[in-house]
Amino acid sequence: MTELFDRRDANVIMDRCDELAAYTSLPDGIERVYLSPEHARVNALADGWMREVGMDTWQDAAGNQCGRLEGRVPGLPALLVASHLDTVPGAGRYDGILGVLSAIAVVGRLTAGELPFAVEVVAFGDEEGTRFGTTLLGSRALAGQWNPEWTELTDHTGETLWDAAIGFGLDPSRIADAARDPATLVGYLEAHIEQGPRLESAGRALGVVTSIAAARRLSITLVGEARHCATPWELRHDALLGASEAIVAIERIARANGSPATVGHIRVEPDAVNVIPGLAEFSLDLRDESAEGRDATWALILTDLERIADARGLTLEVTETHSAPAVHCATELRDDIRAGIIATGDEHPLELFSIAGHDAMAVAAITDVAMLFVRCRGGISHHADESVLVEDVALAVDALHAAVLATAARHS
Repeated sequence: MTELFDRRDANVIMDRCDELAAYTSLPDGIERVYLSPEHARVNALADGWMREVGMDTWQDAAGNQCGRLEGRVPGLPALLVASHLDTVPGAGRYDGILGVLSAIAVVGRLTAGELPFAVEVVAFGDEEGTRFGTTLLGSRALAGQWNPEWTELTDHTGETLWDAAIGFGLDPSRIADAARDPATLVGYLEAHIEQGPRLESAGRALGVVTSIAAARRLSITLVGEARHCATPWELRHDALLGASEAIVAIERIARANGSPATVGHIRVEPDAVNVIPGLAEFSLDLRDESAEGRDATWALILTDLERIADARGLTLEVTETHSAPAVHCATELRDDIRAGIIATGDEHPLELFSIAGHDAMAVAAITDVAMLFVRCRGGISHHADESVLVEDVALAVDALHAAVLATAARHS
């Protein structure tokens, strides 16, 4: 493979990232959510690109766009190479998208009948959970984890997932039919931007993912008493001041324990300039390399929240909205990713765990998974300033291709 060919693949991918960025529901940014018109349009684009490289294509019962290149004989188990095409509001161009386009480029380097397994590319329709508040809907459906109650979820307009699925052309009662039989799978590979600064700090283009962090999401509410702003300090039960103290405590405890923690949402009632807040509700996203570390940090945080509530005369309410264990990448597939990176000239690939969640977390329920990280400028992601180097994209495609060949060599 010549350098010209490698760079050409990367240039095509960068152009396609720009093309996909035009499919957005926002007038001045990128937002593409599950079961939306924009979702349908990018699926159609991906379908065409998959067909260009010789894949048979279909959209599954959950709205994931799929393509397949047969192995030495038709019907063999498949190696999935995948990521997602949905975005958060105000997104960048590469989170998820780069992985899908890199996978298609790799298939473009393969020939039907070449490998001892089929290769399938999946462009998942919902990883971010932006529209309906529950993440990994596309990959969890594929992994046989679809919950029929999710069809009752509503978006910010009040539209249910059930109605959105019908509008998209799906049968919401059959979304679970997207589930794959584990016996039909060889494994799962995913390329993704790092969404952190570690590769850039180390001067590396690519990295081997060892695991995906354990995560918990919680809704925390402090209830006090709403009163006129003339109320003396000693008579106040200010829920917002309690929440402010709690948020600072969360930062202090989580930093000391090495557990990434984020408070990304806060709401107060009655939300008036001259009224002491009687209620403050905020979110907590807590992660750690292990579930044990995550839960140990949460135990310390909860103790401090209880202390703050008691000292201020507030009632504390905690609701867990999401919990996911750490997912460890399979040793053999991880070694294939490492071999792929070594093939690009990096003799000692950097290993790192992923703080961010990925579709690989869901797919791990039915097959072995491994991931390749690609450097992104400043570690910026979920933002319009998301940026990657075309040279790094070229290396990522080379490494992912070499990893697929390494997996094939093991299966031969």
